[in-house]
Amino acid sequence: MAAQPDGPGAGTGPSAGVGPSARSRPSAGTGGRAAAPLLVACALGIERIALRSGARGAERSLPPAAAGRVTVLRTGMGPVSARRAVIDALAREDLRGAAVVASGFCAGLTPGMHPGDLVVADETRGPDGTTPCTATASLVEAVLRAVPGRTVHTGPLIGSDHVVRGQERTALGASGAIAVDMESAATLHAALDTGRRPVAAVRVVVDAPEHELVRIGTVRGGISAFRVLRAVLPAFSEWHRSLLLPRR
Repeated sequence: MAAQPDGPGAGTGPSAGVGPSARSRPSAGTGGRAAAPLLVACALGIERIALRSGARGAERSLPPAAAGRVTVLRTGMGPVSARRAVIDALAREDLRGAAVVASGFCAGLTPGMHPGDLVVADETRGPDGTTPCTATASLVEAVLRAVPGRTVHTGPLIGSDHVVRGQERTALGASGAIAVDMESAATLHAALDTGRRPVAAVRVVVDAPEHELVRIGTVRGGISAFRVLRAVLPAFSEWHRSLLLPRR
């Protein structure tokens, strides 16, 4: 399913960058308790650069007590690296109980997708099974506000341990998945293995069935995807903040 608003429109080893604060801060609606942190996991250095610039934007746009700490974690490429890095990160005292978002670039599987479109997963699929995502509708609304004019697709995000092209891409699309990447399924499965927590996956399409790329950053589609990824992180903070509000 695709939503479009009205109106105008690299390294391999794990490393972390801190967004709005070096400490968790009290959140409005949490009774003065320190807000749960948010961990945003990505594979590539270029993804981390984009997301960390978005974290600085989120700091400027949110009131000081709006949400907890945001940590951007570069896991390295592939499901094995992602799983190991996420488990290690969530073992840290300051990240226990963190909500987890898998983000970065992906390959679109649905005809009509374009570089710069966004994918908000309602579930991830991988060798370990299917992982439902948390509060997808709220996250889609937040993404649409963060990047007005961009098309947002919602559906299953499937995992692979290698880059897929051609007939393999067609076969994955026939399974019902709308996009594929190498880390999201492993990231969310690992996060839930360490304890119950909100999880989500938001990816930016860098190539699509009619727009296959040779290398990220060498063509217009890669540049477009980078700019969108740079703008989307405030939506993760808004989604996270909504989960902390008391139920009525």
